[in-house]
Amino acid sequence: MILYKTLAGSCGGIGGYMKIALINENSQAGKNQVIEAALKKVVEPMGHQVFNYGMYAADDEAQLTYVQVGILAAVLLNSGAADYVITGCGTGEGAMLACNSFPGVICGHVEDPLDAYTFAQINDGNAIALPFAKGFGWGGDLNLEYIFEKLYCEESGQGYPKERAVPEKRNKKILDQVKTVTYRDMAVILKELDRELVKGALATKGFGEFFWDNCKDEELKKAVEEVLK
Repeated sequence: MILYKTLAGSCGGIGGYMKIALINENSQAGKNQVIEAALKKVVEPMGHQVFNYGMYAADDEAQLTYVQVGILAAVLLNSGAADYVITGCGTGEGAMLACNSFPGVICGHVEDPLDAYTFAQINDGNAIALPFAKGFGWGGDLNLEYIFEKLYCEESGQGYPKERAVPEKRNKKILDQVKTVTYRDMAVILKELDRELVKGALATKGFGEFFWDNCKDEELKKAVEEVLK
């Protein structure tokens, strides 16, 4: 268990290192550097790696909608290229809905540190969607740091409050089982989605830089190669 100093005190880090992907959609791309800096400040001392998949600026050639954010997040998580995704949009709602449209993704809507902690402990997901426009004013960068600290300060899925840990863990397993029935294979989904929509989602510079070396699923890699031909 890694220990690190938070802004509010000491907190145990998650066991095991993660590849954390940052994805911004077009309306909030201008905040990418601020978000990346806050994320790296918190998680790199824990040993986690941050991979910035963009968008990096509002005028990037690759313009991601929140729907495409969901596609990209699902490709990264299902392929093993990322273990966790940090994303969002103006309100965070669209990005959350898009991410949860796909198999292998459990995305929570997070506005504050309490949201982050309870989502991690109760729902044990692998992605969060933040409202980067709503209430993001003075001190927005500090709020991000506090959110990331509470998201990763303990091993996720331990339950909160502790007396609810057993039923919460049981419910999470049930949800995982339900999703295996209600969702199809990601490689199949990619082949049936509009090709230009998917190509646009995978067009960021970061995807070309990071995906191929980090992908662990050969079938999904082949599906991505087919789409990008």
